[in-house]
Amino acid sequence: MRSSYFLIILILTVFSCDWTIKSTHQDAIARVNSTFLTKDKIDAGLFDGLSVQDSLIQIQNIINDWASQQLLQDGALLNLEAQKQKEFETLVKDYKRDLLTSAYLEAMTKQNLDTIISNQELELAYKQNKELFYLKEDLIKLRYINHNLSMSNSNEIKRRFKRYNAEDRAILDTISLQFNSFFLNDSVWINSNQVISKIGPLQKGFNKVLLKKQNFIQLKDSLGLYLMQVKDVLEIGQQAPLAYVTPTLKQIIINKRKLKLVNKLKSEIVNDALRNKKFEIYE
Repeated sequence: MRSSYFLIILILTVFSCDWTIKSTHQDAIARVNSTFLTKDKIDAGLFDGLSVQDSLIQIQNIINDWASQQLLQDGALLNLEAQKQKEFETLVKDYKRDLLTSAYLEAMTKQNLDTIISNQELELAYKQNKELFYLKEDLIKLRYINHNLSMSNSNEIKRRFKRYNAEDRAILDTISLQFNSFFLNDSVWINSNQVISKIGPLQKGFNKVLLKKQNFIQLKDSLGLYLMQVKDVLEIGQQAPLAYVTPTLKQIIINKRKLKLVNKLKSEIVNDALRNKKFEIYE
Protein backbone atom coordinates (compact mmCIF):
# COMPACT_ATOMS: atom_id res chain seq x y z
CA MET A 1 0.00 0.00 0.00
CA ARG A 2 2.85 2.38 0.90
CA SER A 3 4.78 1.63 -2.30
CA SER A 4 1.55 2.07 -4.29
CA TYR A 5 1.05 5.49 -2.72
CA PHE A 6 4.54 6.67 -3.69
CA LEU A 7 4.00 5.31 -7.20
CA ILE A 8 0.85 7.41 -7.57
CA ILE A 9 2.69 10.49 -6.30
CA LEU A 10 5.42 9.88 -8.87
CA ILE A 11 2.88 9.52 -11.70
CA LEU A 12 1.03 12.66 -10.61
CA THR A 13 4.33 14.53 -10.49
CA VAL A 14 5.06 13.47 -14.07
CA PHE A 15 1.64 14.69 -15.15
CA SER A 16 2.10 18.01 -13.36
CA CYS A 17 5.41 18.68 -15.14
CA ASP A 18 4.02 18.18 -18.64
CA TRP A 19 2.35 21.54 -19.18
CA THR A 20 2.30 24.16 -21.89
CA ILE A 21 1.21 26.82 -19.39
CA LYS A 22 3.07 26.67 -16.08
CA SER A 23 1.04 26.86 -12.90
CA THR A 24 1.85 28.85 -9.83
CA HIS A 25 0.42 25.88 -7.87
CA GLN A 26 3.27 23.47 -7.29
CA ASP A 27 0.93 20.54 -6.52
CA ALA A 28 -1.40 21.13 -9.52
CA ILE A 29 -1.72 18.42 -12.17
CA ALA A 30 -4.24 20.04 -14.53
CA ARG A 31 -5.81 23.40 -15.32
CA VAL A 32 -9.04 24.60 -16.89
CA ASN A 33 -8.95 28.35 -17.43
CA SER A 34 -8.10 29.72 -13.95
CA THR A 35 -9.11 26.60 -11.99
CA PHE A 36 -6.53 23.96 -10.99
CA LEU A 37 -6.83 20.28 -10.14
CA THR A 38 -4.34 19.53 -7.36
CA LYS A 39 -2.81 16.25 -6.17
CA ASP A 40 -4.67 16.30 -2.86
CA LYS A 41 -7.98 16.06 -4.77
CA ILE A 42 -7.02 12.61 -6.12
CA ASP A 43 -8.03 9.65 -3.93
CA ALA A 44 -5.02 7.31 -3.81
CA GLY A 45 -7.36 4.44 -2.90
CA LEU A 46 -8.66 4.46 -6.49
CA PHE A 47 -5.34 2.96 -7.60
CA ASP A 48 -5.09 0.07 -5.15
CA GLY A 49 -4.10 -3.12 -6.96
CA LEU A 50 -3.59 -1.39 -10.33
CA SER A 51 -0.49 -1.76 -12.45
CA VAL A 52 1.50 1.29 -13.54
CA GLN A 53 -0.16 1.21 -16.97
CA ASP A 54 -3.66 0.92 -15.50
CA SER A 55 -2.85 3.69 -13.00
CA LEU A 56 -1.86 6.00 -15.86
CA ILE A 57 -5.15 5.27 -17.61
CA GLN A 58 -7.09 5.82 -14.37
CA ILE A 59 -5.41 9.18 -13.76
CA GLN A 60 -6.05 10.30 -17.31
CA ASN A 61 -9.75 9.37 -16.95
CA ILE A 62 -9.99 11.29 -13.66
CA ILE A 63 -8.39 14.37 -15.19
CA ASN A 64 -10.60 14.21 -18.28
CA ASP A 65 -13.77 13.82 -16.17
CA TRP A 66 -12.74 16.74 -13.98
CA ALA A 67 -11.93 18.88 -17.03
CA SER A 68 -15.24 18.15 -18.77
CA GLN A 69 -17.19 19.07 -15.63
CA GLN A 70 -15.17 22.24 -15.11
CA LEU A 71 -15.53 23.30 -18.77
CA LEU A 72 -19.28 22.71 -18.66
CA GLN A 73 -19.54 24.76 -15.48
CA ASP A 74 -17.49 27.59 -16.95
CA GLY A 75 -19.59 27.45 -20.10
CA ALA A 76 -22.77 27.62 -18.06
CA LEU A 77 -21.52 30.61 -16.08
CA LEU A 78 -20.62 32.34 -19.33
CA ASN A 79 -23.75 31.57 -21.34
CA LEU A 80 -26.69 31.09 -18.96
CA GLU A 81 -28.82 34.13 -18.23
CA ALA A 82 -27.99 35.98 -15.03
CA GLN A 83 -31.51 35.44 -13.73
CA LYS A 84 -31.23 31.67 -14.22
CA GLN A 85 -27.88 31.61 -12.41
CA LYS A 86 -29.39 33.63 -9.56
CA GLU A 87 -32.21 31.11 -9.29
CA PHE A 88 -29.67 28.27 -9.06
CA GLU A 89 -27.70 30.11 -6.38
CA THR A 90 -30.91 30.52 -4.37
CA LEU A 91 -31.69 26.82 -4.75
CA VAL A 92 -28.18 25.88 -3.59
CA LYS A 93 -28.43 28.18 -0.56
CA ASP A 94 -31.87 26.81 0.33
CA TYR A 95 -30.66 23.22 -0.05
CA LYS A 96 -27.61 23.87 2.13
CA ARG A 97 -29.79 25.54 4.76
CA ASP A 98 -32.22 22.60 4.75
CA LEU A 99 -29.37 20.10 5.11
CA LEU A 100 -27.83 21.99 8.01
CA THR A 101 -31.07 22.56 9.89
CA SER A 102 -32.24 18.98 9.33
CA ALA A 103 -28.93 17.58 10.59
CA TYR A 104 -28.98 19.88 13.62
CA LEU A 105 -32.59 19.01 14.51
CA GLU A 106 -31.86 15.32 14.04
CA ALA A 107 -28.88 15.51 16.39
CA MET A 108 -30.88 17.41 19.02
CA THR A 109 -33.80 14.99 18.65
CA LYS A 110 -31.55 11.97 19.23
CA GLN A 111 -30.23 13.56 22.42
CA ASN A 112 -33.67 14.33 23.84
CA LEU A 113 -36.02 11.70 22.40
CA ASP A 114 -37.53 9.22 24.84
CA THR A 115 -37.53 5.82 23.08
CA ILE A 116 -38.97 3.75 25.95
CA ILE A 117 -42.50 2.61 25.10
CA SER A 118 -44.77 1.01 27.70
CA ASN A 119 -47.25 -1.78 27.01
CA GLN A 120 -50.07 0.63 27.89
CA GLU A 121 -48.92 3.02 25.15
CA LEU A 122 -48.77 0.16 22.64
CA GLU A 123 -52.28 -0.99 23.54
CA LEU A 124 -53.65 2.56 23.26
CA ALA A 125 -51.97 3.13 19.88
CA TYR A 126 -53.34 -0.22 18.71
CA LYS A 127 -56.91 0.73 19.67
CA GLN A 128 -56.60 4.16 18.06
CA ASN A 129 -55.24 2.75 14.78
CA LYS A 130 -57.10 -0.54 14.43
CA GLU A 131 -58.39 0.41 10.99
CA LEU A 132 -54.79 0.33 9.73
CA PHE A 133 -54.20 -3.23 10.83
CA TYR A 134 -56.27 -5.61 8.76
CA LEU A 135 -54.28 -8.57 7.50
CA LYS A 136 -53.10 -8.67 3.90
CA GLU A 137 -51.62 -12.13 4.41
CA ASP A 138 -52.51 -15.24 6.38
CA LEU A 139 -50.82 -15.55 9.79
CA ILE A 140 -50.12 -18.74 11.62
CA LYS A 141 -48.80 -20.02 14.92
CA LEU A 142 -47.08 -23.37 14.54
CA ARG A 143 -44.10 -25.52 15.30
CA TYR A 144 -42.40 -27.83 12.84
CA ILE A 145 -39.51 -30.27 12.53
CA ASN A 146 -37.87 -31.69 9.43
CA HIS A 147 -35.61 -34.71 10.01
CA ASN A 148 -34.13 -37.53 7.97
CA LEU A 149 -36.35 -40.55 7.37
CA SER A 150 -33.58 -42.78 8.63
CA MET A 151 -33.52 -41.40 12.19
CA SER A 152 -33.84 -44.28 14.64
CA ASN A 153 -35.76 -42.23 17.22
CA SER A 154 -38.31 -40.92 14.74
CA ASN A 155 -41.30 -42.28 16.66
CA GLU A 156 -40.13 -40.75 19.94
CA ILE A 157 -39.60 -37.38 18.22
CA LYS A 158 -43.12 -37.52 16.81
CA ARG A 159 -44.62 -38.47 20.18
CA ARG A 160 -42.85 -35.66 22.01
CA PHE A 161 -43.60 -33.20 19.21
CA LYS A 162 -47.35 -33.88 19.39
CA ARG A 163 -47.60 -33.92 23.19
CA TYR A 164 -45.17 -31.03 23.66
CA ASN A 165 -45.12 -30.55 27.42
CA ALA A 166 -42.25 -28.80 29.24
CA GLU A 167 -40.09 -31.92 29.26
CA ASP A 168 -40.75 -32.58 25.56
CA ARG A 169 -39.82 -29.01 24.67
CA ALA A 170 -36.53 -29.28 26.56
CA ILE A 171 -35.60 -32.62 24.97
CA LEU A 172 -36.50 -31.55 21.42
CA ASP A 173 -34.48 -28.39 21.87
CA THR A 174 -31.53 -30.44 23.12
CA ILE A 175 -31.50 -32.76 20.07
CA SER A 176 -32.41 -30.04 17.55
CA LEU A 177 -28.94 -30.23 15.95
CA GLN A 178 -30.04 -33.61 14.53
CA PHE A 179 -32.86 -31.95 12.55
CA ASN A 180 -32.52 -30.63 9.01
CA SER A 181 -34.59 -27.61 10.04
CA PHE A 182 -37.03 -26.72 12.78
CA PHE A 183 -39.13 -23.98 14.37
CA LEU A 184 -40.40 -24.67 17.88
CA ASN A 185 -41.66 -21.28 19.07
CA ASP A 186 -45.39 -21.73 18.48
CA SER A 187 -46.33 -18.64 20.51
CA VAL A 188 -45.45 -16.10 17.77
CA TRP A 189 -47.39 -15.15 14.67
CA ILE A 190 -45.59 -15.62 11.35
CA ASN A 191 -46.55 -15.12 7.72
CA SER A 192 -47.83 -18.39 6.26
CA ASN A 193 -45.84 -17.71 3.09
CA GLN A 194 -42.66 -17.90 5.14
CA VAL A 195 -43.66 -21.35 6.34
CA ILE A 196 -44.50 -22.53 2.82
CA SER A 197 -41.13 -21.29 1.52
CA LYS A 198 -39.31 -23.35 4.19
CA ILE A 199 -41.26 -26.61 3.78
CA GLY A 200 -40.96 -28.23 0.37
CA PRO A 201 -44.13 -30.39 0.29
CA LEU A 202 -46.27 -27.34 1.09
CA GLN A 203 -45.13 -25.82 -2.21
CA LYS A 204 -46.70 -28.73 -4.09
CA GLY A 205 -50.35 -28.09 -3.37
CA PHE A 206 -50.53 -28.97 0.33
CA ASN A 207 -50.40 -25.38 1.56
CA LYS A 208 -54.18 -25.21 2.26
CA VAL A 209 -53.81 -27.71 5.10
CA LEU A 210 -51.93 -25.01 7.04
CA LEU A 211 -55.03 -22.87 7.48
CA LYS A 212 -56.81 -25.29 9.82
CA LYS A 213 -56.61 -24.59 13.54
CA GLN A 214 -55.35 -27.25 15.94
CA ASN A 215 -54.14 -29.31 13.02
CA PHE A 216 -51.33 -31.91 13.04
CA ILE A 217 -49.70 -32.42 9.64
CA GLN A 218 -47.18 -35.03 8.58
CA LEU A 219 -45.58 -34.87 5.12
CA LYS A 220 -42.45 -36.25 3.55
CA ASP A 221 -40.24 -35.79 0.51
CA SER A 222 -36.70 -36.67 -0.55
CA LEU A 223 -35.31 -34.37 2.16
CA GLY A 224 -37.06 -36.21 4.99
CA LEU A 225 -40.10 -36.19 7.22
CA TYR A 226 -41.95 -32.98 8.12
CA LEU A 227 -43.93 -32.73 11.36
CA MET A 228 -46.16 -29.66 11.75
CA GLN A 229 -48.52 -28.68 14.51
CA VAL A 230 -50.76 -25.70 13.73
CA LYS A 231 -51.73 -23.90 16.93
CA ASP A 232 -53.75 -20.96 15.57
CA VAL A 233 -54.60 -19.24 12.28
CA LEU A 234 -55.65 -15.73 11.22
CA GLU A 235 -56.75 -15.25 7.62
CA ILE A 236 -56.56 -12.32 5.22
CA GLY A 237 -59.02 -9.55 6.18
CA GLN A 238 -59.04 -10.32 9.90
CA GLN A 239 -57.74 -7.93 12.54
CA ALA A 240 -53.96 -8.20 12.90
CA PRO A 241 -52.91 -9.20 16.44
CA LEU A 242 -51.15 -6.67 18.62
CA ALA A 243 -47.98 -8.77 18.90
CA TYR A 244 -47.62 -8.94 15.10
CA VAL A 245 -47.95 -5.18 14.53
CA THR A 246 -45.92 -4.09 17.56
CA PRO A 247 -42.87 -2.99 15.48
CA THR A 248 -45.14 -0.79 13.33
CA LEU A 249 -46.88 0.62 16.40
CA LYS A 250 -43.54 1.47 17.99
CA GLN A 251 -42.54 3.36 14.85
CA ILE A 252 -45.84 5.28 14.85
CA ILE A 253 -45.34 6.28 18.49
CA ILE A 254 -41.70 7.27 17.95
CA ASN A 255 -42.59 9.33 14.87
CA LYS A 256 -45.29 11.20 16.82
CA ARG A 257 -42.83 11.88 19.63
CA LYS A 258 -40.24 13.11 17.12
CA LEU A 259 -42.71 15.52 15.52
CA LYS A 260 -43.80 16.85 18.91
CA LEU A 261 -40.18 17.20 20.06
CA VAL A 262 -39.08 18.97 16.87
CA ASN A 263 -41.89 21.51 17.21
CA LYS A 264 -40.96 22.03 20.85
CA LEU A 265 -37.27 22.52 20.01
CA LYS A 266 -38.11 25.04 17.28
CA SER A 267 -40.32 26.97 19.67
CA GLU A 268 -37.65 26.96 22.40
CA ILE A 269 -34.98 28.17 19.95
CA VAL A 270 -37.15 31.10 18.87
CA ASN A 271 -38.16 32.03 22.43
CA ASP A 272 -34.55 31.79 23.62
CA ALA A 273 -33.42 34.06 20.78
CA LEU A 274 -36.12 36.59 21.67
CA ARG A 275 -35.08 36.62 25.34
CA ASN A 276 -31.42 37.11 24.42
CA LYS A 277 -32.14 39.82 21.84
CA LYS A 278 -30.77 37.64 19.03
CA PHE A 279 -34.12 37.79 17.27
CA GLU A 280 -36.35 40.84 16.96
CA ILE A 281 -39.57 41.57 15.11
CA TYR A 282 -39.97 45.15 13.95
CA GLU A 283 -43.41 46.71 13.92
